Amino acid sequence: MDPLLLTLVAGLVGLALGVGGMVAFRASEAQRLRLLYEDEPSLPDGAAEVLSVIGRAYVIVDAIDGVVRASPAAYAFGLVRGHTVVHAELLELTARVRRDGVIEQQQLELPRGPLGQSTIVVQVRVAALGSEYILILADDRTEITRSQEIRNDFVANVSHELKTPVGAISLLAEAIDDAAEDEVAVRRFAQRMHKESGRLSALVQDIIELSRLQGTDVVRRGRPVDLNAVISEAVDRNKLPAESKQIEIVVGGVAPAPVYGDSDLLMTAFRNLIDNAIRYAPDGTRVGVGLRSRDGLVQVSVTDQGPGITVEEQERIFERFYRIDAARSRQTGGTGLGLSIVKHVVSNHGGEVTVWSQAGQGSTFTVRLPQMEVGPDGDAALGAGTPGAEVPGGGAGSRPTRTGSTAVEERGVAS
Repeated sequence: MDPLLLTLVAGLVGLALGVGGMVAFRASEAQRLRLLYEDEPSLPDGAAEVLSVIGRAYVIVDAIDGVVRASPAAYAFGLVRGHTVVHAELLELTARVRRDGVIEQQQLELPRGPLGQSTIVVQVRVAALGSEYILILADDRTEITRSQEIRNDFVANVSHELKTPVGAISLLAEAIDDAAEDEVAVRRFAQRMHKESGRLSALVQDIIELSRLQGTDVVRRGRPVDLNAVISEAVDRNKLPAESKQIEIVVGGVAPAPVYGDSDLLMTAFRNLIDNAIRYAPDGTRVGVGLRSRDGLVQVSVTDQGPGITVEEQERIFERFYRIDAARSRQTGGTGLGLSIVKHVVSNHGGEVTVWSQAGQGSTFTVRLPQMEVGPDGDAALGAGTPGAEVPGGGAGSRPTRTGSTAVEERGVAS
């Protein structure tokens, strides 16, 4: 055979084999994609689009409770791990819906995370989705539920606290009426009534302040605040009670930069801190107020020379209506809300309040707030001082470590 013809035939055969291989590959790829498509769960028309915009965590399970689809929120809430529904309570609901065909709705408190150290409260709605699947919708109600519990506890505590002075005033009024002819007794009962009415007035005022600060949006309504002026006013408002106990209030240091927030709320917080120190400080001693700046934080410390606070009590002193010594609180006129107000105000400003104390050595309460950045022209700029903003070396969410030497240095203001 002619070599030229042989070469031509071989080329045609090679071309045919190449085209055939390409066709076979494309057919194989099309079949593979078709099989994948056929294996993809078939949801009712429009279901996927609705779920993508519903704004709630969702899980879709098949006939054997295997997870077919789940939203990122479902994984974040700890409802799903891998392709498995984590909680038996949810599987019980899907089983009932599969059996009865009736929509189930419950509020559940479920462990969050594999260790179960925290819980999440979810409003769950379970319904059939088409003929094959079950849909689980979950709405996070944790914050709402806990806020409601706090509100209910607060109302109960307020009711209890108001009963004491109101009842005392009622009894004293009856006693005055019965002892109308005894001038000495009337004076004594009148003094007691005046004291109880003062307690009642202070309690109502603290409740009003706590209610007001809970409704204040510091981020939107805040502005640059000079803490030096705030501390000066807080000290001035405590001069009369301090003078009545011969207590000297000593202020040292300065806050070199402003903070971002509400000056009235901050003044209320520091007034309460100083008032608390005066109440528990022995007559004739000092209360120290120190200001300084460190690592982007303005730090204010209030030190007294009182009896001190045990470690166990230090964990609870910021709770509403908690009193270390109920009898002493009645004598000093404390309402049990002052330190709770302090913590709430400071938290709303992106800061923290801590306490150092030892029995017989007094106590030091330290407030740390993120300071605002001051530009070259001297103007304060939002940024580090905004609650929740990142602050070099600290700020919202940070927990600076307090050492014994720091406590001693801060307490030195009052020595």
